[in-house]
Amino acid sequence: MNSLSLLHNTNATIPTHTLHFHSFIFSKPTPPFISLKPKPSTTIQCCNNNNNIIDIDMVKTKQGTYVQKQNKVVVLWDLDNKPPRGPPYNAALSLKTLAETFGHLTDISAYANRHTFTHLPEWVLNQRRERKNLDFLERKGIINPSEPYICSVCGRKCKTNVDLKKHFKQLHERERQKKVNRLNSLKGKKRQKYKERFVSGDSKYNDAVREILTPKIGYGLASELRRAGVFVKTVEDKPQAADWALKKRMMHSLDRGVDWLFLVSDDSDFSEMLRRAKEANLGTVVVGDVDRALGRHADLWVSWDDVENGEVKEKDLVPKSREGRRRTNASTTTTMDGFGDVLIFHDDEEMEMGGDFMLEYSDDEDFDVDSDEEDDDGFYIY
Repeated sequence: MNSLSLLHNTNATIPTHTLHFHSFIFSKPTPPFISLKPKPSTTIQCCNNNNNIIDIDMVKTKQGTYVQKQNKVVVLWDLDNKPPRGPPYNAALSLKTLAETFGHLTDISAYANRHTFTHLPEWVLNQRRERKNLDFLERKGIINPSEPYICSVCGRKCKTNVDLKKHFKQLHERERQKKVNRLNSLKGKKRQKYKERFVSGDSKYNDAVREILTPKIGYGLASELRRAGVFVKTVEDKPQAADWALKKRMMHSLDRGVDWLFLVSDDSDFSEMLRRAKEANLGTVVVGDVDRALGRHADLWVSWDDVENGEVKEKDLVPKSREGRRRTNASTTTTMDGFGDVLIFHDDEEMEMGGDFMLEYSDDEDFDVDSDEEDDDGFYIY
């Protein structure tokens, strides 16, 4: 009996095939003669080492196998509030590396107004000032470079950095301008192919121009972030324009069903959006300088300096509860003696109650020290 007659014979018994689960992959596919269209995603149950049943979301790949579904991660960067303190390209790569540890990075966006891209931070001014002084000393012959300056486009050796700039402008920059003029005269597919081959695809020139020439406006913040794969958006020169753009993008991320949201900012105006994200069962990570308003509403807070320098450790990625953070930041404890008096200990040393302390009783997990609301369920000292 072939497979065709088996399908038409209702009295026949279809042999049972079992799917064996191993390493989160269904190694045995469904027989080809059973006309079934599996769902793009499904959920299975398995046991861990403690014999606890857990649910695992599975998705079907192009090869027809099922693998564990990866978390979707979105990064939103407030450049007005948190610009890079070093090379933008390295900072963006470090941020992407951190986000990819939480799942599949689907989007990373940065928003700022025009002033952020034209402003020169102090570290850029210091670099340019040192380079200018060094060029002056080399041109006067006071300092002789140990090795010649080599053009990364053609390989020509120059005695000083000033000679290298002169060579690059007279030869390679003129050739580049000719290619751009040629590109402007083309249309359609010819223009696209020419641009990919001679303009955007000319990696030698693009790398050399970043090292040799100085940008006329700003320090190349937007171009360096785009080179790292960041979507850069310049907003209008209006108050809170970047904040509104970030909030709109955040709402879009909530509708897309992402699993983790990274927010690089210290602006407390995003507290309400983080609260909504938490209500939607969305994991939130705040990257900033101070763990205050946004850190209280997020699942995890990470230092911006550690992220930018690539110094984030595994222990820094463990979410802490508010009580855990409060106990970590201050080792002040309270207890009650046999006479019903409250005793205060700081670093295991008893302290006296005075005018500098105010005791309030509250066990509300969301108790805010800076709030004017009163709670009647636990002890807090501030």
